[in-house]
Amino acid sequence: MATIVSSSSFFSVSLPGRLGNSRRCSVKPNPSPIFIRKFVAKIRASSTAFIETKPSEPSFVENEASTSKNVLACPICYKPLTWIGDSSLSIESAAGSSLQCNTCKKTYSGMGTHFDMTAASGSKDYGELMTPTTEFFRMPFMSFIYERGWRQNFVWGGFPGPEKEFELMKGYLKPVLGGNIIDASCGSGLFSRIFAKSGLFSLVVALDYSENMLKQCYEFVQQEANFPKENFLLVRADISRLPFAASSIDAVHAGAAIHCWPSPSTGVAEISRVLRPGGVFVGTTYIFDGPFNLIPFSRLLRQNMMQISGSYTFLSEREIEDLCRACGLVDFKCTRNRGFVMFTATKPSQN
Repeated sequence: MATIVSSSSFFSVSLPGRLGNSRRCSVKPNPSPIFIRKFVAKIRASSTAFIETKPSEPSFVENEASTSKNVLACPICYKPLTWIGDSSLSIESAAGSSLQCNTCKKTYSGMGTHFDMTAASGSKDYGELMTPTTEFFRMPFMSFIYERGWRQNFVWGGFPGPEKEFELMKGYLKPVLGGNIIDASCGSGLFSRIFAKSGLFSLVVALDYSENMLKQCYEFVQQEANFPKENFLLVRADISRLPFAASSIDAVHAGAAIHCWPSPSTGVAEISRVLRPGGVFVGTTYIFDGPFNLIPFSRLLRQNMMQISGSYTFLSEREIEDLCRACGLVDFKCTRNRGFVMFTATKPSQN
């Protein structure tokens, strides 16, 4: 578990007015330089026009980020697992390794490219179909085209692009830099790889329900020279049953994901469970409010779309904030640009 000693300084994150529905918000970071036990992460100042950071005077932060394998837990009982096989904490450790739950007497095997940490893992006759949206993203052609055209089209909805999104989310994640991070519903690992290469996290877990997305992420990693494979894991898991111990995670990122979840409330509740006190949840999605509310019967239309697709499609800003609050997260903040929203909420610190 990461222990953060933070300063009381604030810095401002703002989007230029030309980006439309931009808002100015304050977040509580640990301004650079950041001193981390075991390694030092060097924070680059933003050079993009999308975000402007104005850090205050330097403060000193000691982050006891844990790289223990015990961050993974049985998705059935949430008890710690015993690792069998490769003892290294890297993307290669899934080949020939397994995780054993001494409580449930169940073994979760490495699948060569990733660990299968779903509750039904290892079943021979039982097969579980998810909602149409979830099954759609499990198809091989989706994992192939996701970063070869699909994700690029998000710009039409107001998404600024991976690099600028990362620069923006770093402001929200500053209080937990140096700790571990889950990239939930990671797809083909676009942001998982960015997190790993940034050197700002002690452990990056790329998590998705789609086996093919995880395999595509593995291929991208293997194709990239000098990729930091240590402290980088690929895990197949259900967002409604995360295989992590309670209060063991410093940060969770869910990019363009929550609108695809069968039950956003269950997913956010699980994220709240695994976040340590002071941990940060950052997500992006398409927003459904503003001019959309003027469409006659828009709420009824959205409900029908939810029934057909099996997902919640798009929520409004107020609904997302209310959802985070209902799941025990506080300090909701967001930044918007047309249909795009990046939001963050924090697990309350213990008194």
